[in-house]
Amino acid sequence: MTLLEQLDIKHPILLAPMAGVSTAQLAAEVSNQGGLGSLGLGASGIEVARKQILEAQALTANSLHLNFFCHHSVPVNIEENQIWIHHLTPEFERFGAAPPNELKCIYPSFLDNDDFLNLCLETKPKVVSFHFGIPHAYQIQKLKEAGIMTMVSATNLAEALAIEEAGIDVIIAQGIEAGGHRGIFNQNIDASIKTADLVQLIKKHTSLPIVAAGGIMNGSQARTMLQLGASAVQLGTAFVQCKSSNANDVYRKALFDQPLTQITATISGRPARGLINHWHTHVDLPDRVAHAAYPYAYDLAKQLHALASKHGDFSYGAFWAGSNVAQIRELEAQDLINQLVLEINHY
Repeated sequence: MTLLEQLDIKHPILLAPMAGVSTAQLAAEVSNQGGLGSLGLGASGIEVARKQILEAQALTANSLHLNFFCHHSVPVNIEENQIWIHHLTPEFERFGAAPPNELKCIYPSFLDNDDFLNLCLETKPKVVSFHFGIPHAYQIQKLKEAGIMTMVSATNLAEALAIEEAGIDVIIAQGIEAGGHRGIFNQNIDASIKTADLVQLIKKHTSLPIVAAGGIMNGSQARTMLQLGASAVQLGTAFVQCKSSNANDVYRKALFDQPLTQITATISGRPARGLINHWHTHVDLPDRVAHAAYPYAYDLAKQLHALASKHGDFSYGAFWAGSNVAQIRELEAQDLINQLVLEINHY
């Protein structure tokens, strides 16, 4: 059985599950057009996640893909957080404000408890994927018993082999070109492999189906990944501009106006690729102190962005985007899927 048959989709196109950007409507539009619609729920509380899932399921009877974060949560390190708060204090003072006194762990992990697992078992999506790591063995088993497929992002061969060993169904090969957070398991180990090379590497050493992710903006690029051994492709940046995404107007405009990206870990505490802004040019200086851990750093960044935005300064926003964002097109989800399919099939 092919991956498309397993996923019960018509086209080898997956919507990247972008936390904070994906919506039930966007997911449904992609699924209804024959791709695999996705909801990025790693940044959502349990009730918000349930509401989004039920809303998406009400809008489509087709396959749906849920994504959660699988990072190893770290206890609060007050000393490290205070050093980072102190380092960014001048940024808050630019807007006549003081930084917060403490930072909170704003994003839980799928590993921390079974709330999200139980939500998946309750709502029964076609597939659940994970970023930053692999779920517990018993969690994988529960999903399998419920007939739910599993996928995990790999950024290098060692991660891919661990994914296969864990009994996961599909490997998402996330290349260095991908927008948003790198799926690396260990923040001290990032092989920084290009998507095309990663697909070939994983294809050679594993037997699992591969979904290529990173830098794919058109059907020609998608076709190349399929020819290299991927069973499907996953696109995120290309869909951010859709009216049904949750991106605000400033974010959408920036995608077309300043399409250059860079990776930084100072926004969230984990490496992530986004449009170049104040973080890259004024915070990521060679002599900066060590940033707070994920997601404590993200708590501070979000507060700073909210403050700056009130003053009309949007240069602190986390405008995640892939390296080929300059190729973005203004198309709604249905039209983008149709265009991608035409380009994939055009030889």
